[in-house]
Amino acid sequence: MEICILEKKQLEKFYDYLLAEEREPSTIEKYLRDAREFMVWLAGEAVAKERVSAWKEHLKYQRFQPETINGKLSALNKLFRFLGWEDCRVKYLKIQRRLFRSTEKELTKDEYVRLLDTAQDLGRERLALLMETICATGIRVSEVRYITVEAAQVGRAEIALKGKIRTILLPGKLCRKLQKYAKKQKIVSGEIFLTRNGNGLSRRQIWAEMKALCKTARVAPSKVFPHNLRHLFARTFYRIYKDVARLADVLGHSSIETTRIYLVSTGAEHARQLERLGLIS
Repeated sequence: MEICILEKKQLEKFYDYLLAEEREPSTIEKYLRDAREFMVWLAGEAVAKERVSAWKEHLKYQRFQPETINGKLSALNKLFRFLGWEDCRVKYLKIQRRLFRSTEKELTKDEYVRLLDTAQDLGRERLALLMETICATGIRVSEVRYITVEAAQVGRAEIALKGKIRTILLPGKLCRKLQKYAKKQKIVSGEIFLTRNGNGLSRRQIWAEMKALCKTARVAPSKVFPHNLRHLFARTFYRIYKDVARLADVLGHSSIETTRIYLVSTGAEHARQLERLGLIS
């Protein structure tokens, strides 16, 4: 029986494999971080299904959220498949689909408007326009680089990620604002959202700039992160058009079940729905 020892050189090859698969930099970083964490925990022991199961129990004991644990297991399973260690793969935790989400993390439209107003008041024009762009189109933060001068001119952006290409339509009003900003910044082609050095904005930088608005905008930091703008777009789109299949296409989801996660009601909404049943005398 093969003895499976996880070493640094294997993670380096795994990194090259993920690059070849055209995985997002953030995804690659997460997979490698989870793999290194597991390797440190192993402390030189051989990898076996029993040890991976013990790692899963360790994570549960550390009170990680089930979704977080499954994310870490997904990274390991991907690594093991790459290495040909199929016998080391383990099953994920079974998670019942949530009936409602916490209001502590849901960004409302009013809060979104306050964030925009605060950014403008502080002279953070780029940040305000960036938040509007994400929220008005539903793009991922990793797709911001596809918002170019050329895209603003034709009203659509061609996004190529994970081996798929999809077209994102840009509202006319947004295109005019993007072109005006690009002209002001003397950006004649390519990406619109750039640093002073002419580099694209990183996920971390966008996250930090948004967090800096929280106190002045009176919005809880737990609600302020780029992906929540995508969630707000999804909820608003569905509230108006009631078309989950179309929404899945717009968001670039391969499964409608993924889109449904975005549309789960809050606990307060769920409670009101139960009240309207009229089953209590």
